[in-house]
Amino acid sequence: MFFQAVGRSRTALGTFVGQWRRYALNTASRRQLCSKPHEGESVPAHTQRPGFKLPGYRPSEMDKRILVWSGRFKTKEQIPDQVSFEMIDAARNKVRVKACYVMIALTLIACLWMVILGKDAASRNDNLTTRNMEKKAQWREEAQRARAEAALAEKPQ
Repeated sequence: MFFQAVGRSRTALGTFVGQWRRYALNTASRRQLCSKPHEGESVPAHTQRPGFKLPGYRPSEMDKRILVWSGRFKTKEQIPDQVSFEMIDAARNKVRVKACYVMIALTLIACLWMVILGKDAASRNDNLTTRNMEKKAQWREEAQRARAEAALAEKPQ
């Protein structure tokens, strides 16, 4: 019950923020303190709006892709202009679950690959200790060669 209340308050907050943003964007282009209209702008006649808003949601391009990926519709052209919130939410949840399954499969494949690489390295007696010892021996040889070359360059001829 607590989570439903949080979800409703989050939805109400999103609606409030969206309405405020629309109002701010619509009024920002007009002069605020002057009653005269701009040039070329006529005073709109007061039109009566319906007292209710149809329940629905205009899906974005990403929402349309999600609806197609989730299997609700076959193509983007079949998606209506207004879609219910529940349909979008169910499609998002279905895609989210599919993405989790893909990540689980990729994790298992990566684990098996690492096991195979580890067994292959163990069969060749290749481990980090031998690699480090070989690398340090190579560095010592390079440093010894550099010292010998520096000593030969310093000798007077």
